[in-house]
Amino acid sequence: MKRNILRELLNEGKPTIGTRMITTLPQIAEVIGESGLFDYIELLGDYASWTLMDLENFARAVELFPHMSSMMKVDPEPRTFMTIRSLGAGIQNMMFADVYSADEGRECIRAVRPATPEDGGTHGCAMRRNVGYVLECGNEAWAQAQRDVVIGVVIEKVSAMENLEDILSIDGLDMVQFGPCDYAINLGKPGQRDLPEIKRKERDMIELALKKGRHPRVELDNAQQLKELKEYIDMGVRHFSLGEDLSYIYQWCKENGNEIRQLLADSYQ
Repeated sequence: MKRNILRELLNEGKPTIGTRMITTLPQIAEVIGESGLFDYIELLGDYASWTLMDLENFARAVELFPHMSSMMKVDPEPRTFMTIRSLGAGIQNMMFADVYSADEGRECIRAVRPATPEDGGTHGCAMRRNVGYVLECGNEAWAQAQRDVVIGVVIEKVSAMENLEDILSIDGLDMVQFGPCDYAINLGKPGQRDLPEIKRKERDMIELALKKGRHPRVELDNAQQLKELKEYIDMGVRHFSLGEDLSYIYQWCKENGNEIRQLLADSYQ
């Protein structure tokens, strides 16, 4: 079984930096890895178009870089299938979207954990990539790797905030992240993710997570949001996820395309 760098960093109490991918191209994962600056890459499985082979190739690309591990963001349905096939492909950590209640959070954790009496999970042995297909199928090293999976949930529904203390009390939950876009939709205010009341909810989530000993993670578009970044750090946040591949490509096209078009327009009037 491969080392889970993200789990090791959390156990050591160190801060972490991740980034996200919507494409499944291994080349993108390799370029991120070559930077040497990120602890893990999260594949946004609830946005990306992917096949089971794409999951394996994503995990292979990440494993080229010993300083990184991988994460999969999982849709609410079919949650269990996506979880076991992502882990089986070699993706090491899970972030669950659209969790409404503590009971749903427990289902997420059960999907990850091995189906032993002491772990209470539903995850059984299988001849998949993460165990070398035929080498470590269902052995103790595999069971321990499932215990070491970093499990996060996105708090993005009104009911999740209302039941936040119960969710944060779930055994096995490591990380939480606020989802302002979906929270605004669920509140009946689509597109208003920056409302003060929604910002307040994120702060409430962070403060309670820290009090309960969980790891709040914050997504930022880029490191230039230094004032906002400093505010989160001052609150006690130690885990950040920075941007995603398609947004950066879009930003590059807009900025550079606009600049050269303006230059051409000024030169050839």
